[in-house]
Amino acid sequence: MTPTQTMPSQKPTVQALDALSPSLIEAIRRIPSHDQARTPKAILARRPARLFTDPAHFALEQQSIFRRYAVPVGVSAQLPGPQMVQAINAYGLPLLLTRNAAGELKVFLNVCRHKGSLVVERQDAYKSGRVSCPYHAWTYSVDGDLVGVPRQDVFADLKKEEHGLTRLPAKEMGGLIWVGLNHDKPTDFSKLSDELVTDWESLNLPRLHLYGHKTFELNANWKLVIEPFLEGYHVQRLHAATVGPLFADVPTVASVLGDHIRQVSGKADFSPEQLDAPGESIHKTVTITYIAFPNVAVITSPYYVSVMLIQPQAANRTAVQYFMLTRDPADNDKARELFARSYEMILNVFGNEDFRAAAISQTGLESGTLTELLYGGLETQIPVFYDILERHLPMS
Repeated sequence: MTPTQTMPSQKPTVQALDALSPSLIEAIRRIPSHDQARTPKAILARRPARLFTDPAHFALEQQSIFRRYAVPVGVSAQLPGPQMVQAINAYGLPLLLTRNAAGELKVFLNVCRHKGSLVVERQDAYKSGRVSCPYHAWTYSVDGDLVGVPRQDVFADLKKEEHGLTRLPAKEMGGLIWVGLNHDKPTDFSKLSDELVTDWESLNLPRLHLYGHKTFELNANWKLVIEPFLEGYHVQRLHAATVGPLFADVPTVASVLGDHIRQVSGKADFSPEQLDAPGESIHKTVTITYIAFPNVAVITSPYYVSVMLIQPQAANRTAVQYFMLTRDPADNDKARELFARSYEMILNVFGNEDFRAAAISQTGLESGTLTELLYGGLETQIPVFYDILERHLPMS
């Protein structure tokens, strides 16, 4: 078993700056004092509005990106121990996540090989060494093998070894579960860069605890959902009554890691000297945001990490799987109160502000009023993101 396949066990330590990856440390040390930050003044890029409304373009993205490359379907913390099972829906497919007795994670289509029934209907993670279809009780091990067929005598020619669950190519890397959605075609895992995984390992993503999970169903194109996490222009406006005062109106320090974008920014009163304050967690001073190709947002906070899997459903529909990860489970009243308050706050900020903005933008774009969108000096990474996507499309 490779290190990226092991189940979460070790609890992370306090996040001092020197515990992070060298690349991430270097980026953080480049954050200037806010009075020294330079903001581009001109319109940086334009993109046609049809990229967010055209079903044909959506289909092209699905074929060229989401059905070709590995995509995220969950986080390692969903299955924190051996012999666990969880049924999920992702990208329009019913999937089954499992860990066997050795802790190895596997992903299958949650479809019985007899008549196509869902094998597992419940959506929560639970401990089990096998699963049984509710229709005719065909039973499978967590390794996907067909191990039981009631009245097998009426299937005299059945070879159980040929009728296991359909397995999808999958890897655990950086604390996320990545899957190829086409079981009969090769999956390209090459976009999961070593530098990205090293960063996430240094942030302890594979060892964090899953505090909360919520699914958002949005009437918006998936790219409009991602856009707010690539720019700070909206923060002091859209989030004026919530988190806006915590941030300055300046560009982030951005790095491109393969096909992924990393942004680091200081909090509102940031000065570089704060980075060397003894005993302070780096997350009280700096926010780190990743947009990992093609559709993952990871954002650090002082007491938790937010992970969002932004799953396209149609040109104007997106499902967002939101996960709040904490260093440890809440094991005392103070921690329980802090985590509950943080969870309520972040669901409000994302759900009622960022995601609402995406939905009202979609409504406006579908009116046909605009032919193009503009991106200015506080939105520098949005054009970078689109440049990355367009490299993978045959007609960009």
